[in-house]
Amino acid sequence: MTDDSLRITEIFYSLQGEARTLGRPTVFVRLTGCPLRCQYCDSEYAFYGGERMTLDAIVEQVAGFQPTYVCVTGGEPLAQPNSLVLLTRLCDLGYEVSLETSGAMPLDKVDQRVSRVMDLKTPDSGEMERNRWENVPLLQPHDQVKFVLCSRADYDWARFKLDEYRLAERVEDVLFSPSFGQLEARELADWIVADNLPVRFQIQIHKLLWGDAPGY
Repeated sequence: MTDDSLRITEIFYSLQGEARTLGRPTVFVRLTGCPLRCQYCDSEYAFYGGERMTLDAIVEQVAGFQPTYVCVTGGEPLAQPNSLVLLTRLCDLGYEVSLETSGAMPLDKVDQRVSRVMDLKTPDSGEMERNRWENVPLLQPHDQVKFVLCSRADYDWARFKLDEYRLAERVEDVLFSPSFGQLEARELADWIVADNLPVRFQIQIHKLLWGDAPGY
């Protein structure tokens, strides 16, 4: 293993399926490995394997798509320390960079120019105890917080955390997303409207377009 490399599952160009840049053509850099095992995970194929690539090779492949937006995702990108170096390099090159990360890894060393989309794990995820609540004060106005909801109990829990940590006042968007195949999207939408929550409802449009196929 070299000091300037990362283990990469895939690099691909597609539409962003969620969060603030929903629908934007985006290069996705999917890093390999994750310390969590959420029961609804849709990227288990990224837990193992992958290809060791130098940072120069990663940046060169990203540049070949001539993108505006780059999303570093996983797995859990921050499980590989060199992801921090990659994020800074991508920002230095002028890309609009987002990071999809669980709430289980420290955010303090992530480049401040990155829009951090932090997933807070709900009770039904099976990984709620992994949330690092000390990350919340580190969030910036251009960051986002995501809750993947599997049930009404998850929704009520997320609603409580929304109030407890005043999340809507901290970040650009708080995202409530139904777990694909577990919670009906319309049901979640009705709850949000009934409670007049200051959140953004979202559906993963890439799954509507391409299903669970890797590379999208």
